[in-house]
Amino acid sequence: MKCAARSELGKGPNGKCQVSGAKGQVAVARPVSANAKMKRLWEISVRTTPEAEEAVTELLESLFSQTASSYTNLETGKVIASVFLSTKPRHFRASLLGGLARIKQCRLDPGVADFSVKRVQPRNWAESWKRHFKPIEISSALLIQPSWSKRRPQKRQAVVILDPGLSFGTGQHPTTVFCLQQLVNCRDRGRQQSFLDVGSGSGILAIAAAKLGYKPVEALDSDPEAVRIARGNARRNRVFNQVRIRSADLTTLPTRGAPKHDLVCANLTSDLLLAERQRIVSRLKPEGGLVLAGILKAEFPRLVRAYRSAGLKLVKSQAEKGWQSAAFLRR
Repeated sequence: MKCAARSELGKGPNGKCQVSGAKGQVAVARPVSANAKMKRLWEISVRTTPEAEEAVTELLESLFSQTASSYTNLETGKVIASVFLSTKPRHFRASLLGGLARIKQCRLDPGVADFSVKRVQPRNWAESWKRHFKPIEISSALLIQPSWSKRRPQKRQAVVILDPGLSFGTGQHPTTVFCLQQLVNCRDRGRQQSFLDVGSGSGILAIAAAKLGYKPVEALDSDPEAVRIARGNARRNRVFNQVRIRSADLTTLPTRGAPKHDLVCANLTSDLLLAERQRIVSRLKPEGGLVLAGILKAEFPRLVRAYRSAGLKLVKSQAEKGWQSAAFLRR
C-alpha cells in the first residue's frame, strides 16, 4: 500500500477520515539518510491499535517528513508505529497529540496511543530491522527476503529481494501477504496472464508477479517517490524490463479503452476502493480476478456489497490483525 508525506488528519465532505495536503508547522529533524546506519538515531514511537495503524503511520510521516514503519506484537495485539530521525525533533508534542485526537474523532480508536522518544545506537538500529523483517515464504513458489538473509530458496522458488527502510512496504503487513498469496494461487503456468497493481508502493507485487511469470506486468502509484523506489527495486531484482511502473492517479484514469488484465490488485483505502470501483473493475478481463486489500474489518461488508453489485463474485476473504482482504472473480 502506498505511503505518502501528508499532513493534517480530518474529516472530508463525506464525513470520512482523510488527510489534507498542506505541510505541518512542526520543527522537524532531518530525515534518515542512506548512511544513517553509521549514526546514532532518534526513534519516535506510538503504541496504537490495528484499526488505527494506517492513520497513525500517516500522521508520523506528515509530522516528520519521513517514511514510518510499524510492527505488531502477536501476544498483545498492540501495534508500534515508528519513525527514525538523525537529529532530535523539537516542538512536536502538541501536533502529535492533536493528530491522535483527530484520529479518534474519525472513529478510529487509537487506544492509549502513548508515544516515546529515545536514542538508538547504530548497532540497535541495524539489528532492529533484522529482527522485525524476516523472510516470507508463500508456499514453494515464492520467497520474499531482505538482502542480509541467508535463507536458501527451494528448487524453482521465485525470490524477491526487498529491504526495509525507505521502501514503501516490504511484505510484512497481512494485507500484502494476502495479495502475494493470491498472486501465487492465481498463476496458471499453462497460459500467459497479465497483471496490474494499483497503488504499487515498493513495487513488491509487480516484482513478484514478474518473477512468477505474469506478462505483461503493470503497476501505478500516485506518489512519484513511491514510483522511484519501486523502479529501483525492480532493477535490483533484475525485472526492470519486465514491468512497467508509472506515476498515475487512479481517480483520473479513463474507464473506457483501457487495457484489461487477468489479475488486478488494489491495496488501497476503503474509501478509494468504493469511490473508484468502476475504474478498477473496468481493467478486468471477463473471468478475471480482482484482489482488494487495505480494508478495515468494520468496512468490509459494505465493500463486498458494492463489488457484488458491479458483477463480481467473492471467492475468498481473510481477516487478520483488524484488516480484511478479499479475492473476487468477474462473472
